[in-house]
Amino acid sequence: SEGVGPEQFVALALPRSLEMAVGLLAVLKAGAAYLPLDPDYPADRIAFMLKDAQPAFIMTNTKAANHIPPVENVPKIVLDDPELAEKLNTYPAENPKNKDRTQPLSPLNTAYVIYTSGSTGVPKGVMIPHQNVTRLFAATEHWFRFSSDDIWTMFHSYAFDFSVWEIWGPLLHGGRLVIVPHHVSRSPEAFLRLLVKEGVTVLNQTPSAFYQFMQAEREQPDLGQALSLRYVIFGGEALELSRLEDWYNRHPENRPQLINMYGITETTVHVSYIELDRSMAALRANSLIGCGIPDLGVYVLDERLQPVPLGVAGELYVSGAGLARGYLGRPGLTSERFIADPFGPPGTRMYRTGDVARLRADGSLDYVGRADHQVKIRGFRIELGEIEAALVQHPQLEDAAVIVREDQPG
Repeated sequence: SEGVGPEQFVALALPRSLEMAVGLLAVLKAGAAYLPLDPDYPADRIAFMLKDAQPAFIMTNTKAANHIPPVENVPKIVLDDPELAEKLNTYPAENPKNKDRTQPLSPLNTAYVIYTSGSTGVPKGVMIPHQNVTRLFAATEHWFRFSSDDIWTMFHSYAFDFSVWEIWGPLLHGGRLVIVPHHVSRSPEAFLRLLVKEGVTVLNQTPSAFYQFMQAEREQPDLGQALSLRYVIFGGEALELSRLEDWYNRHPENRPQLINMYGITETTVHVSYIELDRSMAALRANSLIGCGIPDLGVYVLDERLQPVPLGVAGELYVSGAGLARGYLGRPGLTSERFIADPFGPPGTRMYRTGDVARLRADGSLDYVGRADHQVKIRGFRIELGEIEAALVQHPQLEDAAVIVREDQPG
């Protein structure tokens, strides 16, 4: 009724809540794409994303609205406004159809925009269409067999693309989504208690979060034995296989089944899959990430875009149905990272990941690290150059170098 529809953006600045999940559904059903803004982000970064994406509205609540810098010509929908609550009661309860939308909604229309770190100091918005998410679950269905009986958690920030898997996994299968309060996500013991209480069956974790969870579960063995987990799915950063040995000493190797998946925002959350077992914890490998999802092409190439031999490190390239439309308003950068696929039909593209891997004799991939200055901290992609560019803006700094340093492991 406000004129919002396909190829428009609606920003959400909401805490983890039922309203946040309802808000995401509302935006998608109207046909627009959602832009998730974590209210805890620095004001300058939020201001940049709002200016760059030019959303039609910002959906927020009174408390979060105080953290959102004012943006010209972008009105706010404040969900806890009593007048709005009355207005919402007058709207129809059934799903909108294409005749109700500003224009027909297509699987190719953008579903969400998530901003990732940029080496120039400027974040870039990755545009993902609806079809990329639905095909992600269709292409992995033969591995997981998710159903309406599954109970998932939303553990991660909705501004991190792992949340796309966490939110739409249960909702697309008719399952249940448990939204983890922020303070619980920061307390491994409280999170363990929540998993037991809610009977969670599908847990998605960055490895660094799981290492802390393992420690809490080791200290509370009664709670550990009461878990209902079917799957623990890793993603977001490199997994140190040797650190799983302690877990396997206390649990059967397939109850729950541990899975490692590799992926990037530009390729719609996940690219590869491998089932883990006890023997892998003793392997001499950096981080086994397995084989590509069936509807993707995964290549390990040299600087001339030629495949490298087995065991030789090269850069990972990804083609196929998971590729993003590109970067919002950045055609030059899009053409630099999304290049012609020499191994596919004419007109197809592949994404240059900037990640280095080697192909093992069994056909699986071993993740080695980054080819550039990008790192991953707790699953978030960070360009060291972006931090350096921000630091040297200070008038008393001539130059800056940023490194990753871990004074306290984990």
